[in-house]
Amino acid sequence: MALSGKNFQAFPGQDHRAHITSHLNFMATNIARNNPVVMAAMEKNIFEHISLMSQEQIELEFPQELQQLAQMNQMAQNNPQIAQAAQQISQKIEARKAVLIAEMMEEFLKEEREVTSGFGDDPIAKLRARELDLRAADNERKRKEGEERINLDRMKAMMNQREHEDKLDQNADLAKMRAETSIEKTILSKSIPNVDKMMPNIEIEKYEGENR
Repeated sequence: MALSGKNFQAFPGQDHRAHITSHLNFMATNIARNNPVVMAAMEKNIFEHISLMSQEQIELEFPQELQQLAQMNQMAQNNPQIAQAAQQISQKIEARKAVLIAEMMEEFLKEEREVTSGFGDDPIAKLRARELDLRAADNERKRKEGEERINLDRMKAMMNQREHEDKLDQNADLAKMRAETSIEKTILSKSIPNVDKMMPNIEIEKYEGENR
């Protein structure tokens, strides 16, 4: 299935160690080790077996705790104390599971090194390894470019927001100045007499003075 590019996965209850051993032996063949896609598919399936194997070991070591945890989770919604106790049990189980996975991964890596120790003498394997390194470097470059693009977009958004806020502040200041100017004009219009209305009286007084 790996050679044909079909998906396959591990299931609970399988002989996980036997599957891992068979996968490692297959990975040691020329047809597998010269095909990065096949190697990646086999390693992915091995990791699935390790995860299931650790979970099944947890079920053997903590049967009562798991049963108790299931009951407590049902009552935890309305009882903070039960929720806290359930969290402590869950953390204890997860800590043990992490240790199991670490031990199993270390064992797998040792076996994988033994299987792949002869890869260095194969020129095709070297070429494939070089291709993987170049692909990894290209992916890292794309990741960094993506981060830089995101940061640049954030900076542009912040600058646009700042310009928008500055424009709002300017508009607010102009509106305030207009309002103050309008108030001043209103006050002046009420406090200073209208010159046009005063002019006729002045002319009349001047004319009457000359007649006298």
